[in-house]
Amino acid sequence: MVTSTGRKKIFLGIAVVFSGLGLLQLDFPAPAQAAKRTFTTKACADCHKDFEKKYLGMKNVHSVVKEGKCEECHLSHGIVGKLLLKEEGNDLCFLCHKKEDLRLDRKEGVHTALRQGKCVACHNPHASDSSHLLKAEGSEMCFSCHQKEKFEKKVVHAVIAKEGCGACHLAHSSPESNLLGMAPDKLCLSCHDGKGSSFQKSHGGYPVEKKSCTICHDPHSSEQAKLLKGSVHNPVAAAECASCHNPPADANPFKTTAEGGELCMTCHDKDSLMSGGKIEHEPFQTGMCLSCHNPHTSDQEKLLSSPGNQLCFTCHEDTSKTIKFPHAPLASDRGCLSCHAPHAAAYKKLVNKSDGELCFTCHANTRKAGEKMQNPHPPYSENMCTSCHNPHGSSAEKILTARSDQVCYSCHTEVEGEFFKSNIHKPVQNGQCTSCHLGHGGNQAQFLKASGAALCATCHEEFMKKQGAVSLHPPFDDGDCLTCHNPHASDHKGITVESQKSLCITCHSDFNTKLSGAKSIHSPVTSGQCSACHNAHQAKLNSLLLAEPPDLCMACHTTLKDKMAGEKVHAPAGRDCLRCHKPHGASEKKLMAQPLQPLCGECHEADSAAFKKAHISINAADINCINCHEPHSSKDPKFFKEILHAPFAAKTCDPCHIVEKE
Repeated sequence: MVTSTGRKKIFLGIAVVFSGLGLLQLDFPAPAQAAKRTFTTKACADCHKDFEKKYLGMKNVHSVVKEGKCEECHLSHGIVGKLLLKEEGNDLCFLCHKKEDLRLDRKEGVHTALRQGKCVACHNPHASDSSHLLKAEGSEMCFSCHQKEKFEKKVVHAVIAKEGCGACHLAHSSPESNLLGMAPDKLCLSCHDGKGSSFQKSHGGYPVEKKSCTICHDPHSSEQAKLLKGSVHNPVAAAECASCHNPPADANPFKTTAEGGELCMTCHDKDSLMSGGKIEHEPFQTGMCLSCHNPHTSDQEKLLSSPGNQLCFTCHEDTSKTIKFPHAPLASDRGCLSCHAPHAAAYKKLVNKSDGELCFTCHANTRKAGEKMQNPHPPYSENMCTSCHNPHGSSAEKILTARSDQVCYSCHTEVEGEFFKSNIHKPVQNGQCTSCHLGHGGNQAQFLKASGAALCATCHEEFMKKQGAVSLHPPFDDGDCLTCHNPHASDHKGITVESQKSLCITCHSDFNTKLSGAKSIHSPVTSGQCSACHNAHQAKLNSLLLAEPPDLCMACHTTLKDKMAGEKVHAPAGRDCLRCHKPHGASEKKLMAQPLQPLCGECHEADSAAFKKAHISINAADINCINCHEPHSSKDPKFFKEILHAPFAAKTCDPCHIVEKE
């Protein structure tokens, strides 16, 4: 709560502040009297001298550049120079140049460069020595994307040589295909008089002006006279249209004098085309010649309607899929024809050689290698290459029809189920049968790449080195890996052929005999876990032990290890567990090497005066040492147990025992 004295202090403080402000106003001049600051705007060219030098002297300067209106396109950027445009891509151009005016608002028929948002692919946004701000003049601009060689063959369309691409094509968009300025037939007839005598004579009097000129002619350039396409049907070249069509005066002049293949065979000999083959290509057999050939002209050899493999893929779509490992012949100049005949062949699939014989025409070295094999794979020796390989290519290595294991299982069905075990050899798990086996065959059984340990070493080389080993398991030392391991899969750890309990006994047959009648057997022995203590291959210790006792023992007996770590340790327990215990089995309890009293008596002299005094002269044979003492460790100097009977703790036996005095 503010008191009256406090209020007076607040008002006094406010008065002092206002008085100070008044003094400041008297000491400083009014704003009108202060010096005025000015900021002069510079033109962009005042800084961008290089820009001015580069562009402003060109023949055609973008109007906004000429007028110095840079900010029509750019955002001003101050001290830090950045290319900040008002809009991205074509949207910037459309601020002035409306889509509708350029007919770019249509969904189809727009120049690809524009559809991808790149006006600047053709135009320089600032200035150019070419018309329309183009980066190059006329056709040269087009050739920056379109392959120039196609337009500069031996015979060039006169209008292209004179006026360039723009004579027929529109630059931005068109309702016609290929950006043509008008419908194709009208476009050609805008220069060529379809009713003229020379035109009529050249076309045998047929009313071709009603048809597409590009059926026979290349609209740009050609190696043939009259711009005929590269491959010309003989009747067309000789202007003998009537060889196939009705006379030009006929009511239906373009109707052929016969249907389909029947017409073709009036000139072409079928037997010659079949070249002795008996298996006919279906289009050839049914007279569908035009499914592959163009009857007039073509850009492809032999009047083919599409280039190379593309023609075959129009029907055989399955062979056109993108794959990781294509068969080399498919990518060659002959493509599909490297293996297949186009019309007829001696064997199925239109090949002129049997499966293997055809493959060996290229893979001669594979055949030579096979001739030296002692153990060839039957599909290889029987020339059944396509039983494993896809002749067109595959996404599997070696153009196999599938992953190698699936290929193998297609014949070896009986083993597929055998390999579905809890522990699978990595090559089998990854479907890599060819990691160990040769696909065509070899000199080893089962087509193995090498025999015995040499094969295993291809992957396990480091593991199989015997450097510094003191003890070696004989099967490992002899390279007999399969004595213990299954090469494919197993339900046992380590892919062993049997459980350790059964497997180890097959060689160590005397082991069971030694353990017969044993009162105690080590737990790893009863559970068949030999590898809990022994290395199955090699070790730097005797008996293939993984470590020296007691460290080896403490790997399992962790509770005892922790106890011994905090107590006084019985010397034998600290040095070697085997001083008192047997490692596998014993005729005594707790794997004791001998009965308790004789065992303890090896170190403790029961006949000594000190022993008799400490044990009130009780006969040592009647004493169970571990009733009172801890055998491994204790907090007591004499290794007494932690909980003691009170009289015993007081070191008096008389209250309970009758002690005979000597």
